[in-house]
Amino acid sequence: MAVDVKYETKARATGGRDGTAETLSGSFSVKLATPKELGGSGGEGNNPEELFAAGYAACFIGAMKFVGGQEKIAVPADTSITSTVGIGPRSEGGFGLAVALEISLPGLDRAVAEDLVAKAHQVCPYSNATRNNIDVKLTVV
Repeated sequence: MAVDVKYETKARATGGRDGTAETLSGSFSVKLATPKELGGSGGEGNNPEELFAAGYAACFIGAMKFVGGQEKIAVPADTSITSTVGIGPRSEGGFGLAVALEISLPGLDRAVAEDLVAKAHQVCPYSNATRNNIDVKLTVV
């Protein structure tokens, strides 16, 4: 499927899970550390799963705002998403991810919120990238 790219960014990682990552624009830089659960030292720093969790949550809110704008639904300003990203071995070999998004839309009718979430899941680029690849659980809280 072709994508009409409107924006792109570049980042560079050095040293893998115990190295660094930064955008080439210089606007973001992070020290990386492997969690103890994955055999690392668990030292100071972030890991790719944390970065993915934050990015997916932020992007999904953007998708809800997009759908809300199309359907004349005001997405509350205090909308938040708690994103849980898990990593572990796959039965087929290698490693895989699992994602759970707990979506809070304060003051929005539950049925409206659930419909908005379902529609946002169809347009969110992270959801589209993970579809049929990663188990993504969506829960309106």
